[in-house]
Amino acid sequence: MTPDSTDIAIRHEARQLALPFDWPERFDAEDFIEAPSNAAARAALDAPDRWVENRLVLWGEAGSGKSHLAAIWAARTGARRLAAWTLRSPVSADAPSLLIEDIDALVDPAALLGTIERARHAGIPVLLTSRLPPARLDSGLPDLASRLRASLTIAIDPPDDDLLAGLLLRLAARRQLHLSTSVQQFLLQNLPRRPAVLREAVARLDRASLATGRKLSRAMAERLLADLADPSDADPAEDDEIIASRLL
Repeated sequence: MTPDSTDIAIRHEARQLALPFDWPERFDAEDFIEAPSNAAARAALDAPDRWVENRLVLWGEAGSGKSHLAAIWAARTGARRLAAWTLRSPVSADAPSLLIEDIDALVDPAALLGTIERARHAGIPVLLTSRLPPARLDSGLPDLASRLRASLTIAIDPPDDDLLAGLLLRLAARRQLHLSTSVQQFLLQNLPRRPAVLREAVARLDRASLATGRKLSRAMAERLLADLADPSDADPAEDDEIIASRLL
């Protein structure tokens, strides 16, 4: 069927809408959705005495909630927050605790090893996050690999139906975006079961709604999100940044 002028206008306006309408990620404790998929991680964060040499590695796919949980823990413990890819030299253990995020994106193994060792000698807890388990990381240094593998490691499981449904409603409410039952069903039943995909879908629908002034329909959602719904795009290793680059 040939698209009518309204359909063409929807796509054109959605392409032209500026990115500043996207909202920044919020990691407040009250915004976190508790679910069976993250129960083990929550329990481990509440029991630091179980950590091995004061270290815990949380791993899970992009959008699984590990950054949110880590941010809550960091705020609660007064942790110094570091991104692994920014480490170029060991960091002193001068805070009550330490959060090192995205160690799978590490660029300087010696800097991470030195930072972990300083924290160990100072006796402060270190929380590390990753998209891969330590056993699958190419750490580059045998000593670093052994430290990471010896750490308590907890996986955040893929989200269940209730978590995804709750997340969808929360994302839409934050943008004051009304999603009909049929649109919600389409998003939850046809998109890859990943929070990162839901975030991108809601952002696209919000931009289209603002650009056109039209009420969102299931047909509109199907047209705007066709590439996200395509199973060939549902690569579990793909992150939020890659998804966000596929803008209309």
